[in-house]
Amino acid sequence: MDWLSYISQINWLAVLLAFVATMAIGFVWYLPAVVGNRWMAAIGKTEEDLKNISGGAGIWVPMMVAAALTAVLLAVLISKLDLDNALAGGFFALVLALVFRAGGHVIHNGFAGRPAAVTLIDSGHDVVAMTVAGAIIGAMS
Repeated sequence: MDWLSYISQINWLAVLLAFVATMAIGFVWYLPAVVGNRWMAAIGKTEEDLKNISGGAGIWVPMMVAAALTAVLLAVLISKLDLDNALAGGFFALVLALVFRAGGHVIHNGFAGRPAAVTLIDSGHDVVAMTVAGAIIGAMS
């Protein structure tokens, strides 16, 4: 578990900025004027349906924890691999996002019978957000 030793080498400001960027990208991505309306139609929900979902912090906290952990793991891997610029960090994160995040959406949404639009929209978000996070972390390494 040698890679865990790289946690001490993480640039925590870079992790914070990557996390904030991920949150901002998600906020903009799913705005009704961007892809939010198409996404809601694809999942069969209206804006009113989504406003009435119960759960409060129980919905947001796990998503934010996952985004934070993604930024931390990206920072560990980028540090371990000595990727010390935005292009290298961003490209590495792009590959990870395509394989693991988009691939996961393809698998899970395919078996769940969800429309391809859901997979494309959610995968697109994850690829853009992780690429930007990786570029930030790489640039600040």
